[in-house]
Amino acid sequence: MTPPRKALVTGGTGGIGRGTVEALLAAGWEVLATGATDAEAAAMPPAPCLTTATLDVTDPTQIAALTAGLDRLDALVNAAGILRRGQEHRIEVFEQVIAVNLTGAMRMCLACHPLLRASGGAVVNLASMLSYFGGALVPGYAASKGGVVQLTKSLAAAWAADGIRVNAVAPGWIETEMTAPLRADPARNGAILSRTPMGRWGQPAEVGAAIAMLLSPDARFS
Repeated sequence: MTPPRKALVTGGTGGIGRGTVEALLAAGWEVLATGATDAEAAAMPPAPCLTTATLDVTDPTQIAALTAGLDRLDALVNAAGILRRGQEHRIEVFEQVIAVNLTGAMRMCLACHPLLRASGGAVVNLASMLSYFGGALVPGYAASKGGVVQLTKSLAAAWAADGIRVNAVAPGWIETEMTAPLRADPARNGAILSRTPMGRWGQPAEVGAAIAMLLSPDARFS
C-alpha cells in the first residue's frame, strides 16, 4: 500500500493556508500546518492526518527544529504572510513584511530542499495580484509578493534538475481575516466587487483546490 503524501503548509491555520490544508486533507494527504503563535496552532480544529505546530518563518532556529523532525516531505506550501495596511511606509514595518512574506518563504524552501529532492516533491508559494499591480497603502506587501513571483521562477529553474517543481498562485480578492477591513467598508467593498468579474469575493477553499492540483501528479509537468 502506498503511504500517504506528506505536506507542510506554513500559515496553514488561517485564510488561504487553512483552505489549502482542508483541500489536501480531502485529497488524502498527511498535513503539518503551522501557525505564527501557539494560540493559532491550538485553535485549528482537529482532523485525521493533521498535525499543527507553532513556527516563526523568520527564525532559522525554529525552522531547523521543525524540519529536522520530518522523515519525509512531498510538498511545501508557503502561505505564511502578513500585511500592515497604512503602516508599511515606515521602514521597520516594511522590513518586517519582507522578512515574513519573502525571506521567510526562501528560508522554508532552503530548509525543505533536501527532503523535497529525496521525494521528487513540489513547492507552491503564495503570491498576489498585488505582485503585479502594487498597492499604495501596502508597499511592503506588494514588494514582497512581487519578489515571491521572481523567487518562484528562479527556484523552478534551479531545482527542476532535482525533480522539484516550484509554482506560485496569485489570488485576487479572497474572503479571509486579512481582507475583513475591506469587506466591512461599503465603499471599498463595492469598488472591489465592481471590478471583479465574478462579482463576489473568492473563498480560501477555491484557492486551496488550485494549490492541491499543482501539488498533485496531475501537474507533474508544471
